[in-house]
Amino acid sequence: MATRRTTMRSRTGTKLYAVRDESGQFKDIQTYKRAHAADLRHKSVAEKESAQGPIERKVRKAAKDAVKSVGSSMRGAVAAVERAAKRAVKQVAGPQPARKAKGQGATGKTTGKPAAKKIARKAVTSKKAAKPMAKKTVKKATKTTAKTK
Repeated sequence: MATRRTTMRSRTGTKLYAVRDESGQFKDIQTYKRAHAADLRHKSVAEKESAQGPIERKVRKAAKDAVKSVGSSMRGAVAAVERAAKRAVKQVAGPQPARKAKGQGATGKTTGKPAAKKIARKAVTSKKAAKPMAKKTVKKATKTTAKTK
């Protein structure tokens, strides 16, 4: 929508364009020289269409339609690639084994105070770290040598 501009002059005598809002206050003030030059550079849609011949109009419309269809198909393609990537990540990660809950009754809930629940949770999540095989064999070797002596 075009805004109505009024012309006025500043104290120094420069011609100005002023745009007012609904309440009458100044919304925008531009120098006439700059605003007029911008207006001359800008062509309206009607001017652009009237300058074109019938062939150019058809070509421009076909180009717009092609851009729209490519854009919509690209959005669909991007969404399909994202879905495929998520699926691949899930397959690579593999199914994770379910945790075995210790300290739970038949109802599947721990009873008691919150402190007891914390202890039960720690028992479920903490596992003893297995010793490396080399350490075990060294211990066995030292035991057998101590017995033979």
